[in-house]
Amino acid sequence: MRVVLVEDDAKIRRFLQKGLVEAGYAVETASDAASGRHLALGGAADAVILDLGLPDADGLEVVKAMRAAALVTPVLVLT
Repeated sequence: MRVVLVEDDAKIRRFLQKGLVEAGYAVETASDAASGRHLALGGAADAVILDLGLPDADGLEVVKAMRAAALVTPVLVLT
């Protein structure tokens, strides 16, 4: 299962990535909305874990872009 993790806080991102990898997930990470949008719109993610407070845009903008592209990938929102 492939997970896209979008979190700007490096410590939190590494912690979550480590736990997900140890649980057997393939994880791609991004630290901002633009990179996260690019990964999420790639279409191969089974799930997206998304921080709302990103430095370049609100995390919900990533969800809006996904839905506009007709992607129904589940999104878990972190705040």
